[in-house]
Amino acid sequence: VPFTDRLATGLFLGSGRSIAGAGPGGAVVCYLLMGTVISAVISCLGEMTALMPVNAPVMEFPRRFLSRGVGFAVGWMYWFAYAVLAADELVAVSNTVKFRYDDGTTFLNWKIGENVDNAVWITVFLALVIIINMFPVRVFGELEYVFGCFKLIFICMLIVLMLVLSTMQPRAGAYYTEPLGTKYWNSPYSFFNPAYIVKDENLNSERVISGSVGTLLGVWSTFTNVLFSYIGMDIVAATAAESRSLADVESMKMAARKINLRIITLYALAVLTASFVVPMDHPFINGEGQSVGSHSVFIIAVVEAGIPSLAHFFNAVFVFSSFTCAINSMYIGSRVLHTLALRGQTGPEFITRRLRQCRSGVPVRAVMATAGIMLVGYMGRSGSPSARLSELANNCTVSCLVVYATICATYLAFFKTLEEAKLYGNTSELQAASYDRDNQLYPYKSHGQWLKACYGMVACIILLFFNGVSAFVENPFNTRRFISAYISLPVFVLLLVGYNLRKHGLRISDWGPDKSGDLSNTVQASSPKRKGRLEFPDDGFSKENWRTFLSWLWEWVK
Repeated sequence: VPFTDRLATGLFLGSGRSIAGAGPGGAVVCYLLMGTVISAVISCLGEMTALMPVNAPVMEFPRRFLSRGVGFAVGWMYWFAYAVLAADELVAVSNTVKFRYDDGTTFLNWKIGENVDNAVWITVFLALVIIINMFPVRVFGELEYVFGCFKLIFICMLIVLMLVLSTMQPRAGAYYTEPLGTKYWNSPYSFFNPAYIVKDENLNSERVISGSVGTLLGVWSTFTNVLFSYIGMDIVAATAAESRSLADVESMKMAARKINLRIITLYALAVLTASFVVPMDHPFINGEGQSVGSHSVFIIAVVEAGIPSLAHFFNAVFVFSSFTCAINSMYIGSRVLHTLALRGQTGPEFITRRLRQCRSGVPVRAVMATAGIMLVGYMGRSGSPSARLSELANNCTVSCLVVYATICATYLAFFKTLEEAKLYGNTSELQAASYDRDNQLYPYKSHGQWLKACYGMVACIILLFFNGVSAFVENPFNTRRFISAYISLPVFVLLLVGYNLRKHGLRISDWGPDKSGDLSNTVQASSPKRKGRLEFPDDGFSKENWRTFLSWLWEWVK
């Protein structure tokens, strides 16, 4: 579910912009590097959640190990980010339905999309998203599993298809007469894009910055675009408290490791194979397409390979993918808001009491409150408001950088707390064993995890402070883009200050960290034999060894 959450606007519709901005090799490098950053964050979150499954771990663990104020600030930023991202996905659905592709040779369109106002599609899909989020969590989880399997199969199919298109003899209706191979990586093209095109808020070109500075700007601006593809991977921990399989602590370990493996391989392979068949200077991935679907590098690839009928299927999958992403984003937002209410951090008691209420395990009022924020999606139905919503979504992406940096900092504090509890804690021998990361029954650990936490935190902070560099190269200075890139920082500080003012008033001396360092309710593995570890029972080749190998392989693939 978390792996497939962002398989829509992020990868399917946004990878072309990454190739155009950074070049084919630069785009792959960006996906690989950002994949390692997100992998570090997930490993931090996964270890803490495997040891202590809790509601909304993204806000609960900072509350325990850093400060209750930090947990409060992270919780509200996290909720708002996912609510607006859900709205942005609804806008993506409405824009993807308005499919039109016209490059002078091939003309494709969906009349039903062009003839119906975007507001109608936003309304229809918003209603469906709300209805699905009202299902009991068991039904919801089964649906999401089916949706995720389909999208996972689809991305594997895309990778194979892009590779085939780049190596096979062209079809009769193809735009080229020889196999492409690595043509778009060779001269006159290049590994990195040697030029950065400065565009205004209406995507009109202002000037071109060439040379090493242009290459650096292209790669750096692509990092933020790529990050949007990865947001949502943390759902693996967010669903922990409602997952029946968390009774088996191995589930979190395997889920975290599978996600780390898949995001680094499948995402990078999808962009790599797509860069073989579409050049970085293609006008449609540089903003000249007639619709959102026409900007997709995968749709361009099949059209130019002489298979335009596949473009309709791909666009239909993109609509479905954006819709399912909106479902997941609302789910996360509603659970975070519900946890804030359980902590008494949602304002007046009459509001908090209602947000705590559940029906069949579903926080109905929190779902509806999150849906209320998603109404900002109507800003994106046309024109300038659409650009405003895009800026808001970019701001939410940056907000997630704040959250991810906080998760890594939280892990370092958690790691220190574990060491102190193991050495100096007044606990029983059994309890002390649950704090020992070297114990065979410790649920999940990653080697050198504190180094990964440092890497993830530093990378997120650097990206956070320099993500708005494009605003400085525009002429005149783009104030709106600058605010969109950096408003999350003062908002985080204001939430933190507001929490301390509400709790301690003007007694600034009491504003220090009020963490609990709570390590209660830890769990352990039930057996030293761990999932995902290949251990042959016999020497040499035997039927039992083959059975063990196939069982191990299935454990990692499923």
